[in-house]
Amino acid sequence: MIHDQKLRRLKRIRNKIAINIGIPRLSVFRSNQHIWAQIIDDKHGKTLASFSTKKLTDKKGTKTELATKVGETIAKIALENKVKKVRFDRGIYKYHGRVKALADAARTGGLEF
Repeated sequence: MIHDQKLRRLKRIRNKIAINIGIPRLSVFRSNQHIWAQIIDDKHGKTLASFSTKKLTDKKGTKTELATKVGETIAKIALENKVKKVRFDRGIYKYHGRVKALADAARTGGLEF
């Protein structure tokens, strides 16, 4: 039952995101220990920027604080690559906790979505 809910959520999110394929997508993946963020250009099939908690030099703090650092860093990398507007792809995850912290930090870092 839980698996079906996650798949329905994924399908609903991907259908909303598929409308604007010309805008790069900020994709989030989280595991129990780490969180990854990628900016993907689906039109050309290329990853424009990526960052994760594994690449952080200072890994002190809670998982939510680390997700905030990842969000700030991915926004900085995206702006260096001249990407300002993105579509937010949270996948099967609820917009809550670490995913929300990453998204809020990316917004304050300068990304628009």
